[in-house]
Amino acid sequence: MPEPLRIANCSGFYGDRLSAAREMVEGGPIDVLTGDWLAELTMLILARSRASRPGGGYARTFVTQMEQVMGTCLDRGIKVVANAGGLDPAGCAEAVAEVAAQLGLSPTIAYVSGDDLLPRLDELVAAGVDLAHLDTGAPLGDPSRFISANAYLGCWGIVDALNSGADIVITGRTTDAAIVCGPAAWHHGWARDDWDALAGAVVAGHVIECGTQATGGNYSFFTEVPGMARTGFPWAEIGGDGASVIGKHDGTGGQVSIGTVTSQLLYEIGAPAYLGPDVTARFDTVALEQVAPDRVRISGAKGEPPPSTLKVAMNSLGGFRTDLGVALVGLDVEAKAALVEEAFWAACPYGPADFADVTTTLVRTDKEDPATNEEAVAVWRLTLKDADERKLGRSVGAAMTELALATIPGFFGVGGGGRDARPYGVYRPAVVPAELVPQQVTVLGGPTTVVPSTAPATPAAPVQPLPGPSAPAPAGPTRRVPLGLVVGARSGDKGGNANLGVFARTDAAWAWLDGFLTTERLTALLPETAPLRIDRHRLPALRSLNFVVHGLLDEGVAASTRQDGQAKSLGEWLRARHADVPVALVGEGP
Repeated sequence: MPEPLRIANCSGFYGDRLSAAREMVEGGPIDVLTGDWLAELTMLILARSRASRPGGGYARTFVTQMEQVMGTCLDRGIKVVANAGGLDPAGCAEAVAEVAAQLGLSPTIAYVSGDDLLPRLDELVAAGVDLAHLDTGAPLGDPSRFISANAYLGCWGIVDALNSGADIVITGRTTDAAIVCGPAAWHHGWARDDWDALAGAVVAGHVIECGTQATGGNYSFFTEVPGMARTGFPWAEIGGDGASVIGKHDGTGGQVSIGTVTSQLLYEIGAPAYLGPDVTARFDTVALEQVAPDRVRISGAKGEPPPSTLKVAMNSLGGFRTDLGVALVGLDVEAKAALVEEAFWAACPYGPADFADVTTTLVRTDKEDPATNEEAVAVWRLTLKDADERKLGRSVGAAMTELALATIPGFFGVGGGGRDARPYGVYRPAVVPAELVPQQVTVLGGPTTVVPSTAPATPAAPVQPLPGPSAPAPAGPTRRVPLGLVVGARSGDKGGNANLGVFARTDAAWAWLDGFLTTERLTALLPETAPLRIDRHRLPALRSLNFVVHGLLDEGVAASTRQDGQAKSLGEWLRARHADVPVALVGEGP
């Protein structure tokens, strides 16, 4: 059996730390360098960039990083696998080849394409493919309105590229975990129906895909983590059975612990049966063990066959929006908000019914008896959306400006906006039959091969979730405290939905959390979720619950009118809410 393969991450999003590739290549031994550049929002950004300038469809920062580390990677035999190709993997590969030539290097570069369905939408519709909205069932409508449509490809195109001798593999829209699963499957020679091994690699890939979120970034208990001013990036050492050890280079900031790994496992997932194009990874079968400082072993992952479809991320331009804000200072906040709203519409040349969407929000950040000017400020926010850009231009801003001396005391604007409308995008998830989306693997200067996206029909052995700890919930007196004294959380966006993972760090706390945090209790603690459909999932072996809040983010990040359009802070809001917690978990207190 080959030795475990150490796969390092150097990017969690487009715009992440530019020096991370060099840090991972020079900071310790690795076998593969990977990075994730493609969030759902990124595909929209790249589509708009591509429309405005040539070469705008891929992550140019990746090319810069390759200029920094390519020579060292070739010298040390470090493979590079990245999804930085975005909407133009061929263009990205050519750009890397140009840099290589300038450096006097001759790497074998391959790229994986086939995910871009935008040119094929009419063909797919004509063939009867149902591209209805995955959550709402809304029909596709006019295909010409979309500016991007990309299927989430799996790992087998990457495997083919590596088998062809590629030193650098650049993909378009693969799943985030595929760039880790691919090198592992190649190195260990897995078959396409090695479900458990593939599931283990997907789990490891999910942990390191967002970079420093596995090493203390965005971690609820960050005050316990050393070196957070400069957190190190993670790596996953994956064995032949799919089990892995998550770690980071010695001497770097941050921490790899059961807590940080659990937190990242919960990030942006749905049900414990985590669907992917290569395998359905059962997150409720995963066991974690702290085997050394900054080393966490992940084992036991079970896999099942993947669905027969691939997820498709589609973006269209939804129209234009403008966002305005007015400070409401001191007393009579609600009356001030009502007056500003009434006066704005009296001044605006349009009425509320003239816009496609009008959202008003009163944000109560003010405090009673404020000690500072800032503590006295609440905010009235107004978002207007419409297909007609002219409605949202200067006349809207002027209507707000003319209230400055004519309405509430202490008036001042906050957040800018109101002068010019800006376009926004609408995200739409769909599915497409996997057999219709083969992967094309091209070696620069060489041939293109076709790799099917369909998985074998081999059944998996029956899977039973790990039962988790059996400790009873503490009885006795309670104390009203913030939930965050007992539990951690990690939240994020999944299109228009929000995911909220909550985890305990002891068996007793898990027993209490599992009984306490029902869906009904969650909506009471977070009233904004009450009108929405919520799915609750248990992961007992991880001492965790995962909630999926449908529709909280409207039509996706770019269209959301929430202050936090990506739901990154949803978990910390929950942790700040007070509840009656057993004294046995929090102590008597002061």
